[in-house]
Amino acid sequence: MEKKSAMVLVVVIGVILLGVVIAGKQSQDSLLKEVLKRQAEILKAQARIENQLLVPDSGGLSGILSRQQDLERRVAVLENLLRGPQAGGPQQAQRQGPPPEDYTKIYDIPVDHSPVRGNPNAPVTIVAFNDYQCPFSARFHPVILDVLKAYPDKVNFIIKNFPLSFHPQAIPGAKAVLAAGGQGKYFEMADALLADNKDLSEERFKKEAEKLGLNVEKFMKDYKDNDARWQDIIQKDLTLGQNVNVQGTPTFYINGHKSSARDLDSWKKEIDNVLNDPASK
Repeated sequence: MEKKSAMVLVVVIGVILLGVVIAGKQSQDSLLKEVLKRQAEILKAQARIENQLLVPDSGGLSGILSRQQDLERRVAVLENLLRGPQAGGPQQAQRQGPPPEDYTKIYDIPVDHSPVRGNPNAPVTIVAFNDYQCPFSARFHPVILDVLKAYPDKVNFIIKNFPLSFHPQAIPGAKAVLAAGGQGKYFEMADALLADNKDLSEERFKKEAEKLGLNVEKFMKDYKDNDARWQDIIQKDLTLGQNVNVQGTPTFYINGHKSSARDLDSWKKEIDNVLNDPASK
């Protein structure tokens, strides 16, 4: 298997049909049909890409990355279609793609409501925008745990929620983690769900809560009764993610910079660069 440093992202498909403003019924019908057709194609392609993670000898991560990048371009075309005639219509959309990543830009990512794992005063902060049902979020989470072990006092870690619309169990997973946080087991629950995210049902949450030594009755009460609170936190994370140009999960930031690191060696290089930079001291 090739190094996991290839940047593999699950594409965010922002299809909000109610936001489409089109003059004329005929134009609307035509555009909606095109959008629905392309949306169906993209979702099928995304499912195929996710399944590749479970198949040995499927072309390696570089092959998956290539297919993922093609899917991102198709999503960009779909987004331009949704903007309607003002964006130049389908012909103009075909010529446009996602903007290139800017790894030099520093984004403001406040800690806000998010728990911090590790030394809160560490000079390096890694933020992950995760989806608990996303196979890629699950795949790269253990690498972050290795990073924290390698830099116990120098690096801390924050999770922001970015549930994708085509992962219906992502929001329940995020709520379970938040509810576990009420008993001091936020990251422990996150680790458990990302270690095996095939089943994100309430029964699974109960089992994990019991394994973690939580008061299961209180956990489930918090999970359900605080639904509006959890929704508000998740929505704040989603809005933040959109503001800092998150396009898929997982998306990582190191001291505000987007990071392409996906294996331990790559993370060490980025972290050491930060630690050795006089400006960061």
